[in-house]
Amino acid sequence: MKLGSALIVDDHPLFCDALSMTLRSSAGITDIHTAATLEQALTFVQQGGKPDVVVLDLNLPDVNGLDGLVRMRNVTQAPIVVVSSMADNRVITGVIHAGANGFVPKHSQREVFQAAFDVLRNGGIFIPAGYMLLDRESAPSQADTLERLASLTNQQARILQLICEGKLNKQIAYDLSIAETTVKAHVTAIMRKLGVQSRTQAVLIAKEASFTNVLQDRA
Repeated sequence: MKLGSALIVDDHPLFCDALSMTLRSSAGITDIHTAATLEQALTFVQQGGKPDVVVLDLNLPDVNGLDGLVRMRNVTQAPIVVVSSMADNRVITGVIHAGANGFVPKHSQREVFQAAFDVLRNGGIFIPAGYMLLDRESAPSQADTLERLASLTNQQARILQLICEGKLNKQIAYDLSIAETTVKAHVTAIMRKLGVQSRTQAVLIAKEASFTNVLQDRA
């Protein structure tokens, strides 16, 4: 697999600069684009940008938990590498189940990034040394939750986010400039995919995917 271009999604300019240098020197990637928010990244792809790989931070100004990863996965077929300071077996398992192709702890040495991109070129999934994916018996509910959320379309993920903010169908329709009947149809589809019977249950499912909650549960 050719990896000549990359899209870095991170809101820290200094980290973007450092990571760009690392990708050029260690991974041989010369065409690098950056985005400080998920919306900027989505717009780049939707307007014709075709990165060979996406390097995604989990903590962005406009997303919470797995939302950014799920929405990015829905708009690109390119491999996605999550780079985060939240290096934990449960977090790594979560992002892989949600569609990422690898995980690199944020302040890893260049050799780790090089190893990650070597694995991606061969079509593999990169897990850093010293970490492991948990099996379904270790975290069955989390794995199921993440896979269900990953099945949502980009529009459905947006609507679920607005539901989590407490907005009603009429408000969501206004925010997204679509018909209220369309919102209702999407909400029905969301609840079916998540296997729930109410909006409240859908919100609880979404909040289960928050990495803040994952880490609090571990503490």
